Amino acid sequence: MSPADTSVPDPSRPLADRMRPRSLEEVVGQQHVLAPGKPLRRAIESGRLHSLILWGPPGTGKTTLARLIAKRSEAQFIQLSAVMAGVKDIRAAVETAREARAASGRPTLLFLDEVHRFNKTQQDTFLPYLEDGTLTFVGATTENPSFEVVSALLSRARVYVLRPLTAVDVEAMLRAALSDRERGLGNEGITAEQQALELIAKAADGDGRRALNMLELAAGLAEASESGARLITLALAQEVATGGRRRFDKGGDQFYDQISALHKAVRGTDPDAALYWLCRMLDGGCDPLYIARRVVRMAVEDVGVADPRAFALTLDAWEAYDRLGSPEGELAIANAVVYLACAPKSNAVYVAMGEAMADVEQYGTLDVPPRLRNAPTRLMKGLGYGEGYRYAHDEPGAYAPGERYLPDELPDRRYYRPVPRGLEIKIGEALDRLRNKSK
Repeated sequence: MSPADTSVPDPSRPLADRMRPRSLEEVVGQQHVLAPGKPLRRAIESGRLHSLILWGPPGTGKTTLARLIAKRSEAQFIQLSAVMAGVKDIRAAVETAREARAASGRPTLLFLDEVHRFNKTQQDTFLPYLEDGTLTFVGATTENPSFEVVSALLSRARVYVLRPLTAVDVEAMLRAALSDRERGLGNEGITAEQQALELIAKAADGDGRRALNMLELAAGLAEASESGARLITLALAQEVATGGRRRFDKGGDQFYDQISALHKAVRGTDPDAALYWLCRMLDGGCDPLYIARRVVRMAVEDVGVADPRAFALTLDAWEAYDRLGSPEGELAIANAVVYLACAPKSNAVYVAMGEAMADVEQYGTLDVPPRLRNAPTRLMKGLGYGEGYRYAHDEPGAYAPGERYLPDELPDRRYYRPVPRGLEIKIGEALDRLRNKSK
């Protein structure tokens, strides 16, 4: 059905499709871009087409907004899905657009769902038709356009970020579907307990389509009372909502955002937040072995020598999960996460290594000083290899004051600067004592 079609919806279509908003006033949520005076609303109300990309989680209204834009500007609407379409389909859409423009001057809006599924060559196909005005392009994606959309296309389209719907938004959507006699369930004698609606709204996790699908399923299972009315109870809502997972797109933005939050909570010494993000990732279906690997990284990057036990403990947790599986292995990872969050923090080695690598790159291949070279042969000894080297174990305290181990051409460096936390307090004090002997 085109955006301009006002016919009675086919009752065999899914409830979520039948309840698709027909105007901006019916759109739920997204007030940060659709409130009066906001850029996207102004663009839609003006009827002036411009290419854009709608970026947001599933069920937040990307397709609906594309249809409303086409309807308001009286444009021909062509919808493609990057999952199934190819260059041949794009060319067919271009030909259709040209025919419409030649016949009536009518513009064409091409909506490409899942635009991130198109490769660079496929995305580049649009460019000449956007330049000459044959098409106005609206792309929808759940992935970050900065990484998934080619720069040439991105520079020609404005990006609008859509947010997950709130539970209040979703509940309003459910109530509208229950009361709507034309498109929804208003003629079927279906009512719902308040707690049931709240549960479905919460279980939808910001996805309006998911919420309406659950409502439709619950309505189909609701048993009629003696009066003929059917009630969606809390128990029924729990039944249809069971097994749902929170948003977690493996390999996408949600994935990296949540592992970033976990890492930052550990670094910030917040065991409670660290446990929350760990459980969010596990609940979303993240591979626990991936988390275990990242937890090892946290140990070496953010705890370091301040508590050397952390590294060993994270490796043990990784091995425990590999041997035990779920749920016992997940508890081992949780133990490691809490330990890291509570441990003293030091990134001194992490920073030191970065500085040392920068010097390696800047100074190139500096020779090892002859005194530090090994001399296993007579020739090497004749060349002076090892001459003047002071064997530390022959010195008092196994330390040779004044000995220098860097390349002769490299200025003195202090890459490793122990922090005043954990074991590094003692390490710093010991290094200071030894260096004072060299003065």
